Amino acid sequence: MSPRPPTVSVIVPCFNLGEYLDEAVASVLAQTFQDFEILVVDDGSTDPNTQQIIAGFERPKTKVFRTANQGLARARNYLIARAQGTYLCALDSDDRLDPTFLEKTISEFNRDPSLTFVSTHLQMFGSETGLWPPEPQCDLPALLSDDTVITAALVRRSAVLEVGGYDENMPSQGDEDWDLWISLVKAGHQGTILPDVLFFYRRRRGSMCDQCTKGTVHLKLFEYLVNKHNDTYRTHLLDVLTSKEIQIRDLRRANVAIEMELDSYLAPTLARRQTELRTLTRTLEQARLEQETRDQATLVAALRRELERSRTEHEALSTEYQRSRDEVLALRSSVSWTLTAPLRAFYDALIQRRSRNSS
Repeated sequence: MSPRPPTVSVIVPCFNLGEYLDEAVASVLAQTFQDFEILVVDDGSTDPNTQQIIAGFERPKTKVFRTANQGLARARNYLIARAQGTYLCALDSDDRLDPTFLEKTISEFNRDPSLTFVSTHLQMFGSETGLWPPEPQCDLPALLSDDTVITAALVRRSAVLEVGGYDENMPSQGDEDWDLWISLVKAGHQGTILPDVLFFYRRRRGSMCDQCTKGTVHLKLFEYLVNKHNDTYRTHLLDVLTSKEIQIRDLRRANVAIEMELDSYLAPTLARRQTELRTLTRTLEQARLEQETRDQATLVAALRRELERSRTEHEALSTEYQRSRDEVLALRSSVSWTLTAPLRAFYDALIQRRSRNSS
């Protein structure tokens, strides 16, 4: 008699991130709910360290596969085809699960059998910190506007297979899971987001997420989603525009707060420190020229210490000033900010048209 299949299959694609793999798998092995299998695939890694780690990677309940590089969507689909669990958890090889992740998500499925996926809140760590999502909604209008569901959300394997798995034709990697959640809800499935922080999402500079959420890459991915789900976006256009309008408002408020800090405190404080620094420098130079007695030597030493302190404070203020300026520029050049012009123009035209028709 063949063994009973596990309740959960945790699928872990790995491409050149072997240094984090053990941490990710260890977070699964530490779960309070233990009825799972772990499937890891080395997606054609070119990093020698990752290749070496994968070659000797042996952990309980874990199977390791190796393929030529296929990309994230195909790597996940490759593992899904080999998974046996009722539920899937797509864990990236540099992220971690809270020890109670499976226990609490499975409990939610048991409480409400109509659910197809269960997500949670996440805590970012690494190069950026913060909690997410700010608006824990995962109905169709919410998902069309933003991906509010974590990548590792527990989802019924049968439903994922029903919608064709992860889309392998997206123009860039990074939003395959967003498309999956839209496809599931669009097909009539529903999910929920638990208020618990049960997922830890590593932020790395230059990561896939870093690239797919900025600039033209994000716009191409968003355009692909809009074209793929065109009828759905048309149906919920006003909901999406309203959501974006709220995001724009929040961005503007944040931008104003930063600019007020720059104008009211940092800029004048920095100017004052620059003046003090110049004064101290001149005084020190004059004391050096007049240094003839021990008392003057003591004065010169004190002035040097004061000058060094002032320089340190000036550098710290300059760094803070530049950081704030960079944040202002980042807000203005962010994807959400960039999207505002066409969205607002379209929205304004729509409102005007409705006003004309009703008058």
